[in-house]
Amino acid sequence: MEAQKIIKLTNENIDSEHICCAFSDKKCAEGYQAKKEWLKEQFKNGYTFRKLDVRGKVFIEYLPAEHAWVPIDANGYMHINCFWVSSQFKGAGYGKALLEACEKDAEQMDGLTVIVASKKQPFMSDKKFFVKNGFKVCDSAPPYFELLYKPLREGAPVPSIKPTAKNATCDIEEGLVLYYTHGCPFNDYYSKELENIALKKGYKFTRIQIDTMEKAQNHFVPHTLYSIFQNGKFVTQDILNENYFEKFIG
Repeated sequence: MEAQKIIKLTNENIDSEHICCAFSDKKCAEGYQAKKEWLKEQFKNGYTFRKLDVRGKVFIEYLPAEHAWVPIDANGYMHINCFWVSSQFKGAGYGKALLEACEKDAEQMDGLTVIVASKKQPFMSDKKFFVKNGFKVCDSAPPYFELLYKPLREGAPVPSIKPTAKNATCDIEEGLVLYYTHGCPFNDYYSKELENIALKKGYKFTRIQIDTMEKAQNHFVPHTLYSIFQNGKFVTQDILNENYFEKFIG
């Protein structure tokens, strides 16, 4: 694979480049544009979005952990916020090349971090890939979240998940609660769809946009893009439509 095939998004090219997810999904058009606007704001804090120059989902997003929208203590590290290589592009070394680009950008830092699940979960990065590339588990939170890290210098401090995200419970104890950010282009459409489904089925429903870094860094679980709670307890980070609703909501 040639290095020039990887594109870094900037304020200068983001309006003309696609951002991989939902680019062909018309119903997610508003969320897609919201993600672009969100990215423009995050670029100010060192956010990096690199993608393969193809019409598909092959990309990595990362930024200094002190500015990451996750409840972790990892100052001095580079946090991988999202990483996706869709099936038709796997096995060609693209994922490794994107990770190497991230590591190169972090070479003067303490290391890299990423939130994964102990077992494979929808809309979360694959733990096996990171372990294969030198990452280790340094902390965990229920029910299955893990913080992985890869130190890049000897004596680097070990990152941790904040206590606020250690109980898998939120402070709204009645009904369904959905927290989401504009960090995923699917969230705008599917958060509204979930609200409609829940209300139609007679559930009390609260939809909350996490709209600042500070709120994200004090969230109730390590996964801040999209998280559902029922009667105060975490249910899933999976994006639920009507077909999946009954599977997760009892």
